[in-house]
This record gives sequence, C-alpha cells and structure tokens, in this order.
Amino acid sequence: MKYFFRGIILAASVLHSISVAGDTNINNPKRISIDNLANVDEDFAYQGEYVGKVSAGRQKGQSIGLQVIARGNGQFDATFLAGGLPGAGWDGFSQTSLQGIRADEQLLLKDDHYHIHVTSEHAEVRWFDGTLLGHMRKHVRMSPTLGASPPPNAQVLFNGVEKLALEGGEITEDGLLTTGITTAFPVTDFRLHLEFRTPYMPLAKGQSRGNSGVYIQQRYEVQILDSFGLTGEANECGGLYRQVSPDVNMCLPPLTWQTYDIGFQAAKWDEKGEKISNAHITVLHNGKLVHQQREIVSKTGAGKEEGPDALPIHFQHHGDPVRFRNIWLVTPGPTEDVLASVQSYVFRKTSGDPHVKKWAFRIRCLRCKAKRQEARQKFRQAIQLQLK
Repeated sequence: MKYFFRGIILAASVLHSISVAGDTNINNPKRISIDNLANVDEDFAYQGEYVGKVSAGRQKGQSIGLQVIARGNGQFDATFLAGGLPGAGWDGFSQTSLQGIRADEQLLLKDDHYHIHVTSEHAEVRWFDGTLLGHMRKHVRMSPTLGASPPPNAQVLFNGVEKLALEGGEITEDGLLTTGITTAFPVTDFRLHLEFRTPYMPLAKGQSRGNSGVYIQQRYEVQILDSFGLTGEANECGGLYRQVSPDVNMCLPPLTWQTYDIGFQAAKWDEKGEKISNAHITVLHNGKLVHQQREIVSKTGAGKEEGPDALPIHFQHHGDPVRFRNIWLVTPGPTEDVLASVQSYVFRKTSGDPHVKKWAFRIRCLRCKAKRQEARQKFRQAIQLQLK
C-alpha cells in the first residue's frame, strides 16, 4: 500500500547555534541545517537504525530491520525491512512504510498492520490489535573503511590539516573540508577514498537535503545526498546521477561519517577524437558494493561534455554544509585493474563481515533471488494467517 508523507508544520521559532546552508534565508525553516551534534533537536535521538526479531504465525524469530527518518516537529517516516538492514540481511524486496508522531519520550509508528513503539534506544513491534511480535534495539553502523590509512603510493589530498593538490573550499575550525573543491590536476584511471558527512536537515526534502557530489573529470557525478531510509534512486546517495541507481541504498543517517571507495577507468578515444570505449566505475558505499564495473554511457546531469582531454575531480558545492575528511587517491600501475583493485582493497578491510563475500553476486544471482521471493511469499502468508 502506498503512503503519502504528511505535511510538515513549519517551525515557529528558529533553533539557535545552527549552521544555515549557503546564502539561504534563516526565515525559511526548510533550509535550516545543523552540522553539530550539540545542536540537534529532540527528534534526532529517535532517528536511525534498529534491528531485532519478530514472530508472525509459523514464522518464528525472523530477523528485521527498521530505518527511522526524522521529518521535523515530531513527524517521522520509517521503513520496516524483512531480513535486516540494507547491506546487512535485508532481502532487497520486502519492506513496509510507516509514519508516526513523537509524543513526550516515545514515538509511535504505524500502518494498517503494525504498531511500533520507539524510544531512543529500543523499539517494540506489535500487531494493530496489540499482540506483541518482537523487540528491536538501536544499531549504529560504521563504515569498515572509515579512517583508512593511505597506502605508500597514494597521493593525499586532504589530511585534516592542509589541502594538498586541492583548490577552493575552506578548512573549518574542527579540521574538516567544505564543498566546492577541485583537484589541482586532471585524472584518468584512479582509486579514490573519501569520507563525507551530510548535515541534519529534518524539514528539507529531496535534492535540498544534504546535497553534494563527486564529479569525476567534472563529467560523471556520484551523488552525495541525505537519502537515508529512501528507496535508492539514481539521483540519491550512491547513484550515478540521473543514470543508474545504486544496487542498494547504503546511506547512513545524517551527521554520521560515511565513505566512498571509488575505482574509475576513463573512456578511451582514438586519434581522431572518437570515443572507442566508455568509462567504467566501481563504487563501494560504506564498504558495500553499489556499482560493480558499471559502464558510464555519457556525462551525468550538469557534467561537462565528454572528450579525450582529462579533467580534474570536483567536489560539488550545492549550498548545504556537507563536510569531507581523509581524502586520498591512488594512480594504478600499467598492468593494474583499477576496478578490481578497489573492490579487493575494501573486501580485505571487511573480511570479518559475513555478508561481504557473497555481496558482489547476490544482486545478480537468480537462485538467491528465487529464494528471497519464496521467503517473501511465506512471510506474507504468515501475516494473512495471523490476521485471520
């Protein structure tokens, strides 16, 4: 069943000690952005991810995930996920949308079937008639490549103290880098690591919510956006802007540090300036593969036109206080497969994660897809039996 977001009540007063994105007007609450945990509102504590188990009919101890999104003024949206969280058990199909309102110290999320009572640390899942199904707990995830040290052959672009081979942008008092920066050199094939943080903008929606992007060769954009808990479209975090959606939406909640590990192989051109091979890209978002050796057929969105000349990487300024840290780049050797090397590097970093070894194949594996569809059907049947 499709759900429509409730209208958001505009704030009557303005939060103090906030950061206002770009040159927007502080009288417009939808543009209020908070980039410091010390200044968040009461709703922030309820936003985030929860994991647990539920029992429905004959299905006992089924793993579930819950992503809760703050929409401002006590309003919330949420997604209830069968199997667990995205990239950590979710089957990629089964999900339920819920909405809710916070009253005092408890948030009630519901739809036609579920009532989920949420505190800042726990959640209790019930049927609409009050029958207890299970419990969940708050779960804070961190990217396994967070804080990754650059290898000896890396070119460090930002180390928290100074910009190295970067132009534009500013370093904040707490040692972070603002948007609107460009590498001082053009790129062809490379492996890139960067860490980014989106601001908390509960009243904003869509492209106005923590927007930036990594413009490779100023032509191809890997989108940065606060799209936590959304479906994962081509114009959301991890997407090749307006071209290809990520295989899974791995976006974490705002004010959480996230990582991109990107392998890029530039397009090839002949002596006449004709393209003979498209560019290819592999992207791991928070350690999970979201694009694997993906072909990029043309420039994305507002990117510059394709051509044989190499261009630099640009980190887009879109008016929101997105922040960066720990940025470094590796140029591959003459025989190195840069697309495979970035994937191998991240898999080594995440070798303890039981989901990693099968991740590259699970989206495309028809056998796994059939099993997920079968599990989904059984879960639906269990729900119908319980409702009877």
